[in-house]
Amino acid sequence: MKNSTQSLSIRWFYLIVGVIAMLFAGIIYAWSILKAPLEAAFGWAATDTALNFTLTMSFFCIGAFVGGLISKRVGTVASIIGAGLIAAAGLFLTSTLSGNVVMLYLFYGVLAGAGIGIAYNVILTTVSAWFPDKKGLCSGVLLMGFGASALVLGNLAGSFIADPGLGWQFAFRFLGISLGIVMVIAGLILRKPPEGTVFPQPKAGKAAGGEDFEARDYTTGEMIRRPTFWRAFICIVFLAAVGNSVISFASQLSQSVGAEVGLATTLVGVLSVCNGLGRILTGALFDSLGRRKTMLAANILTIAAAGITLIAVLVTSLPLCIVGLCLTGLSYGSCPTVTASFTSAFYGTKYYSTNFGLMNFNLMGASFMATASSALLTSSGGYIAPFILLLALAVIALVLNLSIRKP
Repeated sequence: MKNSTQSLSIRWFYLIVGVIAMLFAGIIYAWSILKAPLEAAFGWAATDTALNFTLTMSFFCIGAFVGGLISKRVGTVASIIGAGLIAAAGLFLTSTLSGNVVMLYLFYGVLAGAGIGIAYNVILTTVSAWFPDKKGLCSGVLLMGFGASALVLGNLAGSFIADPGLGWQFAFRFLGISLGIVMVIAGLILRKPPEGTVFPQPKAGKAAGGEDFEARDYTTGEMIRRPTFWRAFICIVFLAAVGNSVISFASQLSQSVGAEVGLATTLVGVLSVCNGLGRILTGALFDSLGRRKTMLAANILTIAAAGITLIAVLVTSLPLCIVGLCLTGLSYGSCPTVTASFTSAFYGTKYYSTNFGLMNFNLMGASFMATASSALLTSSGGYIAPFILLLALAVIALVLNLSIRKP
C-alpha cells in the first residue's frame, strides 16, 4: 500500500517533468521556421532544406530505436543526459555554419535528430511505465508537449531571428544550450517504477478496445513477423505523411493563398497547437473508445485534412487553408499517440521500449513521403500535385486500417 500511495503521487510530478523535457525536444518540428534564414543566408534551395528535414526525421527514428536498446544497458539517467548533450551539440554547431550544406545535414540532421530521438523514446517509455491504467492519456500528454514546441520555442526562435541584434546564430545557440540544460535536469529526476509498485489497473479489455484477442507480450522479432504489424506500420506511415509534408512547407503554403508573412508564422504555431491537442485527445479517445474506433477516426480526419487543404489551394482560399492546417495538425498529432498506444495494446509492455522504437520508424517513411511531396511541389510549381498524392495516401491508409484485427 505504501508503494501504491507513493507511486500515485510521484507519477504526476514525473509526467510534468516529462512534458517539459518533450517540449524542448520537439524543436525539430519548428523546421519550417528555422530553415528560412538559412536559405536566405546561404542561398540553399528548398530541396536542400527538405532533404535535411528527411535526414532529421530518419535519424530521429534511428535514435528512438537505439534509445530503447541503450536504456536497458546504461539506464534512464545516462540515456537522457547523453542524448540531451548530443542534441544540444548538434543545434549549437548549426549556429557555426558557413554555407556548407553537408555540415547542416551532419549537425542538425544527424546529431540533433539522433539525440532527440533517443531522448524521445527513453522519456516516453520511462514516464509511461508509471501509468499502466492511463496509457493513451499519458502518451498523449507527453506528445502534446513534443508537438507544442513549434509554437512555443519556434515562435521564440523566430523572434530572435527577426531581431537584427540577435539573428539565426543566436537562435540556434539558445535552443542548443536550453535543450542541454533541460535534458540534464530531466535525466537526474526521472526514474522507472521500482519493483513491486502497485498501480490502479485499467478495466478489462479497455486497452484493446474490446477486440477479440488474447493480450500477451511479443518480442520485437515476434512482432515484425506478424502481418498486422506491417499493415499498421504502413497505415501510420501514410497518415503521418500528410502532416509531415505540410509541416515542412506550412509557412510557404499559407503565403501562397494570401497570408502575410507574420500570419503565416502564426499559422505554423496554430498547426503546432492543433498537433498537440490531437495527441492528447487521441490518447483520451484510445483509453475510452478503444484502438479500432480511435484509429478510424484519426484516418477519416486525415482524409478531411488533405481534401480541404487541396480545395483551399485550388480556389486560393485562406480561410479554407486555415481550416485545413488545423485539421492537419489534429490528424498528425494522432499518429504518434496511436503508434505508442497501439504498440502497447497489441504487443504488450515487457518489450515495449524496443517495440515502440521499431514502430516509430514510421516517421522515417513519412519523412520520405514529405521529400516526395517537396519534389512534386518543385517539379509542378504548385501545391495541387502534392495534395493529390497526400489525399491518395490517406485513402489507401483507410483500406489498411480496416484490415487490422488481431496482433
